[in-house]
Amino acid sequence: MKRRNRDKTNHLKSALDQLHYRFIDELKTVPVASSLDENEQFLKELFKDCSDIVVRPFQMEKGRKALVVFVDGMIDTPAVEDTMRTVMVLEEAEDSLDHILQRTMPVAQINKADNYGDFLTYVLSGDTGFIIENETRGISLGIRGGEQRSVSEPDTESVVRGPREGFVENIRTNTSLLRRKIKTPHLKMKPFIIGRESNTNIVVSYLEDIADPALVEEVVKRIQKIEIDAVLESGYIEEFIQDSYLSPFPQVQYTERPDTVAFALLQGRIAIFVDGTPMVLVVPFVFWEMLHANEDYYERFHISTLIRWLRHTFFLLSLLTPALYIAVTTYHQDLLPTTLLLSMAAARESIPFPAIVEALIMEITFEALREAGIRLPKAVGSAVSILGALVVGQAAVEAGIVSAPVVIVVSITGIASFTIPRFNGAIAIRMLRFPLMIAASIFGIFGILVCILIIVGHLANLRSFGIPYLSPIGPLSIRDLRNTLVRAPWPVLNMRPSYFSVQDEERIGKEIQAEIISQEGQKGTQIHHEQPSKGE
Repeated sequence: MKRRNRDKTNHLKSALDQLHYRFIDELKTVPVASSLDENEQFLKELFKDCSDIVVRPFQMEKGRKALVVFVDGMIDTPAVEDTMRTVMVLEEAEDSLDHILQRTMPVAQINKADNYGDFLTYVLSGDTGFIIENETRGISLGIRGGEQRSVSEPDTESVVRGPREGFVENIRTNTSLLRRKIKTPHLKMKPFIIGRESNTNIVVSYLEDIADPALVEEVVKRIQKIEIDAVLESGYIEEFIQDSYLSPFPQVQYTERPDTVAFALLQGRIAIFVDGTPMVLVVPFVFWEMLHANEDYYERFHISTLIRWLRHTFFLLSLLTPALYIAVTTYHQDLLPTTLLLSMAAARESIPFPAIVEALIMEITFEALREAGIRLPKAVGSAVSILGALVVGQAAVEAGIVSAPVVIVVSITGIASFTIPRFNGAIAIRMLRFPLMIAASIFGIFGILVCILIIVGHLANLRSFGIPYLSPIGPLSIRDLRNTLVRAPWPVLNMRPSYFSVQDEERIGKEIQAEIISQEGQKGTQIHHEQPSKGE
């Protein structure tokens, strides 16, 4: 035993002399030595010029030495101090590490590591590391703290009716928010570490009794094959795992809302949590989900269906309105009523630019104002974007640079793009608007039709983890149309989507609805109302 400990100490000295590592995984070949002085020297040399890393040696009651290492600002300082105080008053000087953990350590979450790669991964993630003399294993205690943002309603997905909580940047807070929604042991949380420099914590979450095991295996396989120096946001993961990274259409959904993630998991989909961001990824993702909002399921189905029709209509307006204006005013004036044609001709009489140029001027200006409104402080951002559009549009019309009709067209297009619930879907429409405008300026409506055919063909060939992107319309599934173009009542939505391969398709029982119908909405027989006598 002593010879083996001496070999480990020599290995640590050799590693210290040749401390040229690239990534923390390479330190897995460096074992924790039994000599506390060697461990302390190694850690101090490793974290040289790291003012936030604390390496604090201390002595237990019977003379046995130990040290604690942590990242200042990422721990719960009072809890660490209490733990150190407890360890210092050990009764026996030769207690084994396992005995110390069982009898003394007042911490619920403890991890052991016999090499510095695993040990430092825990410490740099916010745990507190302990190394005790004559022990060849280090332990990490889950005593995390530090400042973090509190749970609040997400600004990007606000609702009139529904929960007001949103994800934050702490991955454990986010997984706990999901666990509060789905309280079952079938909710699984598979951990991964991605990023050779950042060592970012990733969690893949799914419902074991619903999700397709083949889909879970495919998601895990794609994540494990990611090789990158750092993952700073979930967008890094999204571009690696999507089926076609060249497509402008999103194949991965992201959201800040725990209820949206819970609903997706209950459909048989999979969520991916990334530490350091409130955005949680959900896969697979189909085209029609881009036009659905979580609030659709909180309101009654009548208004939810009408709002969905409104979104589909304004989705088409957002994509086609500028291109149709250019095509009609340039090539197809005969499609307009005579009165409207004369009015538009009079408005454009003094404009020196063709329709395509004035439309591009206003569209680019509107996009710039929208981007400026996002980057500016919230107190002035919305005012700048709205007032800027009004002032610039009015000034451009009065100066004779653009006509009034094109300002109306661009305004309608901008408003229509805001009705798309998924921001990444709205971005795709905003990008495709410009090729359609150019095609309309060259070929008129025929150019628009050709572009639409190309877009539809691309969507028909697109996949999200093997799921056809246009499901359930392409390929057609009559049953799933109840939750696509319309939002059917909940008693009708008794089956999960068929285009997601799931283990359990049925999600709603039929007993209550059958009972209400059979008993005419009344438990038992109908209430008998006594008729008043004529004398009363």
